[in-house]
This record gives sequence, C-alpha cells and structure tokens, in this order.
Amino acid sequence: MANVTDLQTKYSKLAQEYSKLRAQNQVLKKAVVDEQASSASLKEQLKQRDQSLRKQEQEMDSLSFRNQQLAKRVELLQEELAASEVRSKKGKGKGDSPSQQNLQTQSVFDEDLQKKIEENERLHIQFYEADEQHRKKEAELRARLEKLEGDAEEHQAVVDGVTTKYVETIERLQSDKARLEVKTQTLEREAKECRVRTEECQQQLRRCQSELSRQVKQSSSVIQEKVPFNDTKFSDYNSLNVPSHNRRHQLKARDVTSQALSFIQDLVAALLNFHTYTEQRVHIYPLDSSIEPISPLNQKFSQYLHENAAYVRPLEDSFLQLYQSITEDTVTVLETVVTLRNFAENFSSYAHFLQKILPYQLKSLEEECKAPLCNAALTAKNRELQNDMKKVTTAFEKMQNYVRLLALPSVRQDAVPHSSTSAVFTQLAANLHGLHDAIKEMSKHYNQKAGIEQELPTVTQKLCTTTECLLGSLGSLTSVTGKIATFFSNNLDFFTSPGYSPRGGAVSLNPLQAESMLANKKKAAAYIQAIKTARPQSVPYREALSNRRILTSSTESREGLTQQVQQSLEKIGRLEQEKEHWLLEAQLGKVRLEKENQRIADLEAQLAAALGGSVSSQAAADGRLTQSQEEAETPQRATGKEATLCTSLVGMLCTTPTNEHVGDEESREQLIKTHYMARVGELTTQLQISDSKAVHFHSECRALAKRLTIAEKARETLSEEVKRANENITRLQDELTTTKRSYEDQLSMMSDHLCSMNETLSKQREEIDTLKLGGKVPRRGGFWFHTV
Repeated sequence: MANVTDLQTKYSKLAQEYSKLRAQNQVLKKAVVDEQASSASLKEQLKQRDQSLRKQEQEMDSLSFRNQQLAKRVELLQEELAASEVRSKKGKGKGDSPSQQNLQTQSVFDEDLQKKIEENERLHIQFYEADEQHRKKEAELRARLEKLEGDAEEHQAVVDGVTTKYVETIERLQSDKARLEVKTQTLEREAKECRVRTEECQQQLRRCQSELSRQVKQSSSVIQEKVPFNDTKFSDYNSLNVPSHNRRHQLKARDVTSQALSFIQDLVAALLNFHTYTEQRVHIYPLDSSIEPISPLNQKFSQYLHENAAYVRPLEDSFLQLYQSITEDTVTVLETVVTLRNFAENFSSYAHFLQKILPYQLKSLEEECKAPLCNAALTAKNRELQNDMKKVTTAFEKMQNYVRLLALPSVRQDAVPHSSTSAVFTQLAANLHGLHDAIKEMSKHYNQKAGIEQELPTVTQKLCTTTECLLGSLGSLTSVTGKIATFFSNNLDFFTSPGYSPRGGAVSLNPLQAESMLANKKKAAAYIQAIKTARPQSVPYREALSNRRILTSSTESREGLTQQVQQSLEKIGRLEQEKEHWLLEAQLGKVRLEKENQRIADLEAQLAAALGGSVSSQAAADGRLTQSQEEAETPQRATGKEATLCTSLVGMLCTTPTNEHVGDEESREQLIKTHYMARVGELTTQLQISDSKAVHFHSECRALAKRLTIAEKARETLSEEVKRANENITRLQDELTTTKRSYEDQLSMMSDHLCSMNETLSKQREEIDTLKLGGKVPRRGGFWFHTV
C-alpha cells in the first residue's frame, strides 16, 4: 500500500509539473506567434523601405546622369561663348548688324545658362535632401534592426531555455516511466506474493478456526461438565462492599483518559510540525533569508515561532501526569483530579501564545500580498487564511476557558455547580467541532494557495517542499482534531454522568468524602489481609472443588443422576419381587429339608438295623430308598436344577459308606452354599457394572449429540466466514485488477503525451530554425544593398 501511495503522489506531482509546463508552453506559443507576426510586419516594412531605397537610388542615378549632361552642355556653351567672344572681337569693324546678332545670341545663351544653373542648384538641393533623408532612414532602420536582433536573441535564449527544460522534462518523464514500469513489475510480483501469502493465511486461518473451534468446544464441555459451581454470584460488590458500577466507572475513566492521551500526543506532534514548517516558510517566502535579509516583522515572527515547543510540549507532559494519577484504587471526579489544573494552565499558556503570534501572522500574510508577483487570487486566499487563523485562535481561547472551568472544582468545591458541569462539557464538545471545521477550512485554503503559487515562474523547489510539508502537517492536524471531536461527542454521556456515589445514594462525593473513603478502603483492605493471615480460610477453593468432584464422580450431569435413580427404583422393585419369590422358595426348601432329615434318620435306623442282615433285607432297603426318591420327586419339587441337585445328593448318600455319610454331610452343604453365594455375588457385581456402563454410555451419547450440534453450528459459521473471506479475496483481486488497469492506462496516456510533446517540440524546433533562417536573410540583403 505504501508503494501505491508513493506512485499516486508521484503521479500527482507529474500532473502538476505537466500542467505547469503546459501553461508555460501556451505562453511561449503565444509569444512565438506574436514574434512571428511582428517579424512578418518588419519584413514587409523592410521590403517597402528597400523598394523606396532602390527608387531613390534610381532617382539619384538619373539625377546624377542628368547633372553630368547639364555640366557637359554648360561646358559646351561656355566654349561656344568663348568662341563667340573671339569672333566678336575680330569682327568689330565689319558693321553693327553681326554684333547685334551676337548680342542677341549671347543673351539667349545667358538666359539658358541661368536656367540651367538654377535647375542644377535645385537638383543639388533635392539630391542633398534625398541623401540626408536616406541617411536618416538608414540609421533608423539600422537601430530598428539592432533592436530586433537583440529581441530575437532574447527570444532565442528563452526558446533554448524552454527547449532545454522540455528535454530535461522528457528525460525525467522517461526515467520516471522506466522507474514506474519497474515498480509496476515489482508491485505485480508483490501482488502475486501477497496472493500466495493470502492463501497461506487463509489456510492458517482455517486451521486456527478449526483449532479454536475445537478448543472452544473442549473448553465449553469442560466448563459445562467439570466446573462445579460459580463463585462470582456476588460480583456486584467487591471485597470491601464497594458498588461494582463505581469500579466500572474507574476502569472507564482510565480507558477514556488513555484514548485522550493518544489523541493529545498526535495533536502535539501536528502542532509542532505546523509551527516549525510555518517558521521555515517565513524564512523562504516572500524573501529568501539565504539570499537577502527578511523583514524585521518576519524576524520577530520567526523568533516567536521558534519558541513553540516550550508551549506545546507541556500539554503532553501534563496530560500524561493526569493519566498516571487515574488508577483503579482512586476516585475520579472533577473534585479529585488535581492534576487537571496543570493541564489547564499549560493549555492557557498555549492559547496566549497563539494570541501573541496572531498579529504577526496577519502582518506576514499582508507582506506576502505586497510582493511583486502576488496576483489577485493569492491576495484573496491570504485574506481567507487571515480569517481562518482568527477563527482557530478564537476556538483555542474558548477551549482554554472551558478547561479552566473544569479544573476549578479541584481547587474549590463550590466553584462550578454540578448542574452546570454537563453544560460545560456540551459546549466544549461543540467548540471542538468548531475547531475542526476552522482547521479544515484553513487546510483547504492553504491547498488552494499552494496550487496558485506553483504556477508562479519564480517559485523554488525549497518553497514547494516546505509548502508540501506544511500541508501535510495541516492534514494531520485536521485529522486529529476531527478524531478528538468525535471521541468527545461519543463519550459525552460518560463525561456528563455522575462520577462516583456512595452505595444506595445519588449524590456525588466531594473531595473530603472521597479522601476519607479511600482511607477507609485502605484500612479495610489492611484489616481483611490481617484476618486472612491470622486464621486460615474455612473451606479453600481447591478443597471445595475436590469435594464437589468426589460428590459428582459417579455421574456427569443431573440427567444422568435422574436416570440412575429411576433405574435404581426399577431394580429395587425387581429385587423385592425376587425377594418374595426366594422367601417362598426358602420356606419350601425348609419343609423339604425337614422331610429329608426325617427320611435320612429313618434310613440311618434301617441301615443300623440291617448291618448284619441278608441280601434280601438290603434289596428291601433299596426298594424303600427308591420309594422315598419317588416320593421326593412329587409335584411340589422346585426347578430342574434343584431336582438334579437332590438326585446327586441322594446318589452320594446311597453310594457313600455309612460311617462317612454323617461326617461329610455338613461339609457338602457348606460347599454348595458357598458356591451358590459366590455365584450370586459375581452375577450381582456384573449386573451393577453393566448398569453403570450403560448409564455412562448413555451420557456419552448425549454429550456427543450436543457436540455434534455445536459442531454443525460452528461448521455453518465457519462456512459463512469462508464465504465472506472468498468474497473479500474476490473484491481485493478486482481492486488489484482495476488498479493495475488504471496504472496501465495512465502509463499509456503518459506515453501518448510524451509522443505528442516530442512532436510539438520537433515542430517548435523547425519553426525556430525557420525563424532563424528568416531573420538572417533580410540582414544579408540589407548588407548587400549597403555594399552596392
């Protein structure tokens, strides 16, 4: 983006240079046309003078020829007269008639001679007058010719200078064109790299979004499942029973002061640059101090401007102290902000500084209006700038009054009523907008003035550079004042709201109450800290978490507990039914056991009686035993397992010798009972494990369903973001294509313009060469006539 900005600034500079050269070219064209017209008129006059000179020379030749003829005739007449006189002397004695004829002839010759002499004198006078007139005209023409030659040399020097300037401009434009082509290629490479980096960043963004969504899901699940309780229930009040809205007010005050500090720093930097560049401009225009001394007024003005840092820097320092004095442990209201007085004093000193330099600024602009090259447009812009500077100074003066009013409550409590504070803040916000508008107008008028000054022929590069820097400082000053006005308007509700009030009250604290409240707060904090160090806490937080975790270790949610309770109730019902069943089975088993004990006793008696009996008695005993087995297998017997068990027991009793039956009876029953009790315990344990696993799996399935829902929502959100990112990429690509196309169009236009300029220069060179040749030929012709 910086390269694009540089290209735009360079193109704007090239456009300004082109407009300037175009204006100069128009002036030179007009001058050349005027000179051509004057040269043509002079050629025509010279031709007429040459014709009249030739005519007069011809008349002089004819007159001289006529004069020679007359002189010859006079000589002939004189010779004839002498011959006649000789003849008259010889013929005196011959009579009177020839003498009379001679006298008549002599009188005729004398009259004729007298006429010729008069005509000769008249011709000599005309010749002398014509010769004088010719000399005068020749001298006038020579002076006019020398003057025209001098003008032609001056115009030739101007044309040569303009030609050289055009050649330099063309070379510079060609070098700029080559440099711009290189920059265009570089920008294209950078654009490709940016596209590659954009794709990489998009991939990283997608990875980061997926990772963040995963972490958010994991954190949300952990928070929902693992965080047992929230100990911020009473977060409206802190440990010292101070309302939380006052703490929020403190945090808001510190945040607002931090933003205001950044704006004040930008304002201080812009004011320093503006005053510094104004001082440099005073040293350059209308008189350059490096060439000739500037006026005493501008010297004094420059001296005052050189002291601007002593008035501007304290604004930043005092506001920094104000920001550092506002902490979370303080009460920030107008009555407690003591450091605001220092800022108000420094702001008042800067406002007085502006009032001090205002007359010098106005006089300096008037001095610029009196410069020789200051036209009516520049004079009008200087008048507008004078009005703008008056408005800016008035706005700063009003602001320092409002700031002083806001600083008064920290000096004396009843200085400004609370009802008037909001009005002061409102007027201050309106004045900030007025200051922004005044500085904006001044920046606009300075830009217009700079554009008019660049069209002057005597403008220097140093003045152009200083003016550009001054315009840049005015632009930054306009921007920062606009930001300050917007910031103050946006936070006007916070400034006009009551700052700090006791719990349950609506009245603001005065400085003494705030000071006592802070002291009590510190004492309470020290007391609580002493209590904490004197005896341990009742239940530590970590211990509470561990207890909570122990209590909820078997389940993971309230729904799981409800399901377990329901399942436990169902299980209890089934167990009650089984208990009733087994109680009945136990009673039946007890009856059967008594019968079996009776039968076993009878069998033992029979066996004891028949120890020494015969085989028939043994067979009879077997028959009775079989009969007893058949009686045992009545419809009252239990399940097949019990029948099998009884059969096995009877078989064991039948096959066991008599002396071992009595000793092993109890051990067998104990083994059977132990086996079935172990089996029942094992089955109960498996059933409980299966139930717990089923509940755990059910809760896991519910959690996974919730995660799936959250993942679907996140996927939709991410798809929307990806769509917006693709749209942004498409828009940026379109902008890049448009910018590239505009650059190519501008380069083609510049190339066409260079070609047209080259053609114009070649035509001008041909016209100049033609003028040179046309100016030298008449002079050679004049010399030829003079030589002849």
